[in-house]
Amino acid sequence: MLRTTLFALLFSFWCITASLADDRPNFVLIYADDLGWKDVGYQGSDFYETPIIDSLAKQGMTFSAGYACAGNCAPSRACMLSGQYTPRHHLYAVGSTDRGPKNEMRLKPIPNSSGLSPESLTLAEALKSAGYATGHFGKWHLSGKDGADPSEQGFDETYDSFGDGPLKEGTETNKKGPPSDPKGVFTLTDKACAFIEKNRDRPFFCYLPHHAIHGPLQGQPKTVGHFEAKPKGKNHKSVMYAACTYDLDESVGRLLAKLDELKLAEKTMVIFTSDNGATPQSLQEPLRGNKGGYYEGGIREPFIIRWPGKVKPGSVCDVPVIQVDIYPTILAAAGVSVPDGKVLDGESLLPLLTGQGQLERSAIFWHFPGYLNTAVTRGRPLDVRTGFRSRPVTVINKDHWKLHLYHEEWVLDGGAEKLPENGAVELYDLRKDVGERHDLAASNPQKRDELLADVLRWHESVGALIPTEPNPKYAPGPAKKGKGNKKK
Repeated sequence: MLRTTLFALLFSFWCITASLADDRPNFVLIYADDLGWKDVGYQGSDFYETPIIDSLAKQGMTFSAGYACAGNCAPSRACMLSGQYTPRHHLYAVGSTDRGPKNEMRLKPIPNSSGLSPESLTLAEALKSAGYATGHFGKWHLSGKDGADPSEQGFDETYDSFGDGPLKEGTETNKKGPPSDPKGVFTLTDKACAFIEKNRDRPFFCYLPHHAIHGPLQGQPKTVGHFEAKPKGKNHKSVMYAACTYDLDESVGRLLAKLDELKLAEKTMVIFTSDNGATPQSLQEPLRGNKGGYYEGGIREPFIIRWPGKVKPGSVCDVPVIQVDIYPTILAAAGVSVPDGKVLDGESLLPLLTGQGQLERSAIFWHFPGYLNTAVTRGRPLDVRTGFRSRPVTVINKDHWKLHLYHEEWVLDGGAEKLPENGAVELYDLRKDVGERHDLAASNPQKRDELLADVLRWHESVGALIPTEPNPKYAPGPAKKGKGNKKK
């Protein structure tokens, strides 16, 4: 009798616990590839069309100063999924930090990790340990000899494809898909939808990192025809870029429709953003720069969070936020504690999302201690000449004041004692100058020195490595066209 009663009590407790667990929110994270801040309709594109993403923005909160954690793909993904800035995991670039004409590099770059270490506890692992179903559908880009595959980093299900059959887990490539499924956007979305339907009765985390709109660009024939007939815009003219973006947008609509069909929309937080800025073929004016650089055009992204009943529809937040914030935001929304020993560099955005407070931090950061080839739009004059989109740099955004600290000039040209004539620091007031046209480092030394001190303290706090060894191959001269690694 006692055993029966005890069993009944335990069963009742389990049922209550299960019921409470089922009431926890679901999470869908849609991650575009190379989609720039100006590449969506709600940001004012004059040629591209993104009606679904625009509608999503009206249903949730848009962050007008939302940022990726790096200027290109792999480090952005590593930061977002680990919740940590680049100095903690040492994944700074795709492939190498030593990309470009060697004779123009003044310092030997800090070596790059080839992947996200399996010791770095991911968001998926944290949610899985709390009872969430976890699924990954699309690009990974974090394996390599130093990294691990999705199934080893917390995902119950993982699938990647360009629409013409499954790829081996952890595959890194870019290509076209079938004409009816450009870049595999519909296949990946359908796989994500099947995962959602399978786990409709339990909390889930669905991570959908698309290959679109990374080159080679591709669009459905009907979509291409639509944009061929449309007048071109001033900044945006590429038919294929527009078509690829439109088809990505259509795939987002397919997933949102599945949430509606399953009556899950009301209990699901949907996040939409991108890994880095657009390529130079899609101008981001008034933003300066493109993918791979650390001017605004390389790191400022479309950033939307929809959470019915929690987030006011159509709300806009201008507080600078960054993708390391996604990890703590999702954990806080799920009621899941940060894993023991896990250091998170971001902050939960729930106070902003619910309108019940502000963030505690004062600044966000970027750190890239290496070189990337292929100059960007309105890059630094020297870099345009020599063919770099980025040299070693640390960047801070503090209440829309932005400072770039260039390591070459800092280390080799006198550091703080020679400011501002050595060019080690650039300072911009983004509220008045989002295009980073007017460097205020010389005219506002008080703000310059304040942010510089913040950067140096941050270096110490995260153990950021700065290149200090001169490059023995440095021999400046005319850049040789075609030299350097062409990886994007």
